[in-house]
Order: sequence, then C-alpha cells, then structure tokens
Amino acid sequence: MKILRQQPLKDFNTFGINAIADYFVKLETEDDYRQLACSTLLKEYPFFILGGGSNVILPDRYEGLVVHPANVGVRLLSDDGDTLLVEAQAGTVWADFVDYCIDHEWHGLENLARIPGCVGAAPVQNVGAYGREAKDVVAQVHYYDLADASERWIEGADCQFAYRHSIFKGALRGRCLIDRVRFRLQRRFTPCLTYKGLSNALQQRQIEAPTARQLADIVAAIRADKLPDPEQIGSAGSFFKNPVVSPQTYRSLKEQYPELVAFENADQTYKLAAGWLIEQCGWKGRALGPVAVYDRQALVLINRGGCSAADVRHLADAIIADVKARFGVSLDCEAIFVQ
Repeated sequence: MKILRQQPLKDFNTFGINAIADYFVKLETEDDYRQLACSTLLKEYPFFILGGGSNVILPDRYEGLVVHPANVGVRLLSDDGDTLLVEAQAGTVWADFVDYCIDHEWHGLENLARIPGCVGAAPVQNVGAYGREAKDVVAQVHYYDLADASERWIEGADCQFAYRHSIFKGALRGRCLIDRVRFRLQRRFTPCLTYKGLSNALQQRQIEAPTARQLADIVAAIRADKLPDPEQIGSAGSFFKNPVVSPQTYRSLKEQYPELVAFENADQTYKLAAGWLIEQCGWKGRALGPVAVYDRQALVLINRGGCSAADVRHLADAIIADVKARFGVSLDCEAIFVQ
C-alpha cells in the first residue's frame, strides 16, 4: 500500500474538476484493504472513498486522504440451475461487470447497463435505472468496519435500501470500507419492461421478445441519447433526485399543471420527474458561468470548462430555489459534494 501526496484527481471524477488530494491511496489487493483498515491513517486524516467518481463534485483541494478501490475481478460462487451467486470486487467497473454477466447469461442486471462507476458504490447509492435498482440483486456486501478493523458481511435484506439510499449512507456512514459485493442473479432471462421508454423502444424496433443483450443495448442507447459522454463533456449524470411527494401534493400540482410528469410508488406516494420541473423553470440548456444545464436533459449539469465545486453549487442552488418558488417542491442533489 503506497500513499501518494498532492495527487491530481481530474482523471478520477467524471465532472472533470481539477482537484488535488493531499494524500491518495490505491487499494489493489485484499492485503491493501486489511492494511488500511488496521492502520491509523483513517483516524488521523479526513478520508473519502472515490471509485469511478461519477457521482461526486470534488473541492479544488481535498485536505485529507482519498481512498481509491482498484481491485477488480468477477467469479461465480454457486449455481443451482436457476439462481446464481456472483461475486465482484469493489474496484470493478460497473458497466464491465454488467457486460460480463450478460455474456455469461447471468441475468438481472440488464436495465442497469452503462451506469458509470464501480461495483463497490452500487450498494452504497442503491444505483438504479429503468425499473431496476441494486437492491433487487445485491445478496451480500463484505466490508471492513473501521470502528474496530473487523471484517463483516451484511445481507442485502439488512442494507436498508431506499431510493438512492442505504445503510452505508445512514447508520454505517463513514465506517465502511467495502471490498466486494455478491449478487443473486438468474439463469432464466425475464425482461423488466416497467419503464415505459423501454417498451416503446422495443415497439419501435419491432422486437416482441428481446434477448438480454438487446435489452441492455436499448438501455445504452437511451442513456446515450439523454446523458453526455463524460469523456467528451464533464458531468455527474443525473444531478438531482426525483422528489417524492404525498398524494395530496401530487393532486394539487396536477390540477395546476396537467402536463406534470410523475410516477406512483408502491406506498401511494408520487415520484415527480425532476427534469420536467427544472425544464419548466427555463433552465434547460442555460448556463451560469462555466456550468450549464445539459440541452438534451435538464436533470444533468455539465462542465463547460474549468469549473469549480463552487460554480456547480451556485447553479444547483439557483435551480433548487426556482423549483421551490414555482412548485413548492424541494429538490435534493443526487450528486455528492465532497467537503
């Protein structure tokens, strides 16, 4: 385990912010994880775990230790003919992991294709897209408890998964160093088509019974149409969470705005489309200094070049204020501002 000093982080965050970390460590082996967990470094310095950097806004300087999971690998642990248990190392690129599983006919991840980031972040954020979330497939998470350097497994059912939330952002926040995740996948492919855009895309392509690869390719195409390529345009993907409101609030808004885009949840609450709210406030395609709202998806903020975290915060706050003033709805950032 080698500690680097004054490490540039531009290549470690998809927003492309020119950040510097005072200290930086890359974890490539199990011994690296164990050594770091047992050391005093995480008690001596503030620390932040940075995987693919696809959902973070970094400060110009991080005055602490950045921990970068770089262990990769996938292995099949069990297969009873119907259900499979697959383990992936935390540093494995999520999109590569999904492709690997599809190629091996291990099913359940197709709707989550092309999500940027690493495997270790999937249970933390409960990543989700197009009708699926990590909670649907995460079986177990292995982590080091930094309170006592012990190794622990936690069952997926105990991870307190919610919309873009988990126990790792709640009770265990700041205590966990995740090194691998196990997923419960299926031999039989059953497409999840609850997201209307997917079923519409299949109809347009005249595909009645999609294969797993066809479904993943359609998901990738939809993402490419809505989200910028981070290698070309810096962004953090969907920047805001879709706000969840009560049935009463939904009905009131629907009366005022018949075109309101919303989805009913299982508990009868409603998830409003944050992108629609932002667009109605006139922000789509609009810039504020070196940061702008993407002209193809109002849910996405982009780096026009040389922006800082303060620039991003300025635009985000302006959008939040306008949505609140017009609709009475509070937006929360899905992207994380690292302090």
